[in-house]
Amino acid sequence: MTPLRTLLAAAAVATLVPAHAGEAEIRKNLAATIPQFAKIDEVAKTPIAGLYEVRVNGTQLFYTDADGSYLLQGNLIDVKARKNLTEERVEQLSAIDFDKLPLQDAVKTVRGNGKRKLAVFEDPNCGYCKQFERDLVTIDNVTVYLFLYPVLGPDSVTKANNIWCAKDKGKTWSDWMGRGVAPEGKSCDTAAVERNRAFGQKYNITGTPTLFFADGTRVPGAIPAAQVEKQFAAIK
Repeated sequence: MTPLRTLLAAAAVATLVPAHAGEAEIRKNLAATIPQFAKIDEVAKTPIAGLYEVRVNGTQLFYTDADGSYLLQGNLIDVKARKNLTEERVEQLSAIDFDKLPLQDAVKTVRGNGKRKLAVFEDPNCGYCKQFERDLVTIDNVTVYLFLYPVLGPDSVTKANNIWCAKDKGKTWSDWMGRGVAPEGKSCDTAAVERNRAFGQKYNITGTPTLFFADGTRVPGAIPAAQVEKQFAAIK
């Protein structure tokens, strides 16, 4: 077992709190030796005495000693509770208040009573997104907010703009993703697509599809319909 895993296996659960003693030294020393740490988002205490969490780039977590002389990267585990504290922390940091999503820039589709809500960031050329869409059509009683998020190249931007400019955006999207019917080239104000890209960059949406549920939970990847239903069921 590596020294890192030995240290992580000794972890006990506790709430992370803002660091005080040692924070300035950590920031100074890490920034002086590692360019990536020139801008540190947060330094916080961990359950282990003398071990600090260092957060950069929004959700990227590292661990260090009280003066920033050593740096660890990996998962902090609460063995007794069988919890991955690093994973839970990243999920907490990645969550987005659903009501703060720019829903006016999404393509809205309502199925059944539409009571359940799901937001999805997708690229029109993403194969995993097409797989996800095939599963998504089997889910009823849901309102889906599709955010066109072209990140796979210029053709993705063109297709996303054409879909946004279509008279029936939802049908044009489903025709393309489900049947390969390319959207017609049309011109309109596509600022919404650009805003989606800016929003995604701001909130570190690095892959498609990326899902957001009404409780703020972020789920990356083309999860199956059964997992989507399970996530809906978990929302209180």
